[in-house]
Amino acid sequence: MLQAFPGCSLICLTVQLPGPEKRNRESLIIGGAGLGALLNVFGSVLRHIHVRDLETGYEAYLLVPLPAIEVKKRCCKIEDTHPLGRLMDIDVLSDQVGDLQPLSRADIGLEPRRCLLCANEARYCMRAKTHTKEELLEKISQMVLAYSE
Repeated sequence: MLQAFPGCSLICLTVQLPGPEKRNRESLIIGGAGLGALLNVFGSVLRHIHVRDLETGYEAYLLVPLPAIEVKKRCCKIEDTHPLGRLMDIDVLSDQVGDLQPLSRADIGLEPRRCLLCANEARYCMRAKTHTKEELLEKISQMVLAYSE
């Protein structure tokens, strides 16, 4: 996609759900909300969009003609402020940076994301398996229900 649209940044939206089931009612709500938020922010400059609803999960790819750093800042704002943003993984890639590694939150001066259930860094709890899949799924269900009401 980046080769077809040189000079653009690629936004990759996926839904963060624990466990093997990645496609369900909640993941579709989260994915749709994420896509809506991205379209609100980038719709006026959007060059291309591709959405996939797969058994492995919801995916959306958007190409925008903006610098990757600026795009990452806007995407992190969605992740940090949208009611379901914590359940979205929005990566930004660009051939403007020299390689195709996604930009990190640290690249734009932000702290790592926090766990849904405690104050630890999310990656720490994921690696240490601090919380059960059931605890996480219950929290996700509550968040989606509150958003849908």
